[in-house]
Amino acid sequence: MSEVGVIWYPLTLLSPLVRTERDVSSWSSECLHRLLLGVQVEGPEGVCHLTEVTKLEGEASINNRKGKLFYFYEWQLRLSWLGMSCRGVKFRGTIDVSNLSDENDEDDLDICVALCKDQPNTPLLDLMKTSGIQEYRRVLGKYVRRLKSEFGQGMILPTTNALKQHSSVSTKKNGVKTNKTQISPAPKWSSSTAPCPTGDRNQTCSFDLKETFQTNAHELYRTFISQEFMQVFTRSSALVDSCCGGKFQLLDGSISGQFTQLVPDKRIDMKWRFRTWPSSESSY
Repeated sequence: MSEVGVIWYPLTLLSPLVRTERDVSSWSSECLHRLLLGVQVEGPEGVCHLTEVTKLEGEASINNRKGKLFYFYEWQLRLSWLGMSCRGVKFRGTIDVSNLSDENDEDDLDICVALCKDQPNTPLLDLMKTSGIQEYRRVLGKYVRRLKSEFGQGMILPTTNALKQHSSVSTKKNGVKTNKTQISPAPKWSSSTAPCPTGDRNQTCSFDLKETFQTNAHELYRTFISQEFMQVFTRSSALVDSCCGGKFQLLDGSISGQFTQLVPDKRIDMKWRFRTWPSSESSY
């Protein structure tokens, strides 16, 4: 195997107008069921808890537009609740939420609590309209926060400004201002390889791998040829000599390679290998 890995990133296909969408409706449905069915309120009047989500209609998605995330969700819910009065009498009722969407804050949700038609009036209804509604607002707000925290990661490659903010911290020492990267010390350049398995030559094959990064060509190119940015992107120490023929080491030296062609904002060709690969199959 004369070349151990050649990666070509077709940067010309990536532009500032890149737009992606992720459907999170299924996850949202499961999350809402799990959160809502765990709600219970108590008071001097008795105890009430949700028993069933009888209606859950809507959708949710996340969009990446020009490097920014937008969250869209719109749901209509109907829930059934069961109350046990302090005297041991059971009552059944319903809860309707008609405007759980990205256009409304947690406190703006319209939540309607009612008793089933065949149920007599009970103080439990007042408990549900006060403490109950407050608890449902909190739980629905928790769903929105989870949506944004669990699905917002990884959809955008950090921009130049974001990388600078994460990678450097300004300090002053002896009147001189310096920048210190928040990464462990980079390894020294080494042409030797770690001890590799010996024995019969391994069978190999060729394959193509395509990755899409949600950013523009300039930011992606700059990230991959910058030692500072690569350390932030991989969250580990790195060495990068950003010129044609220049060598690089990533992930604390676990990956090493060489740039074979660099066309600014258009193309990056490289040869690379894992440190643990047999030396017989690591020629560059």
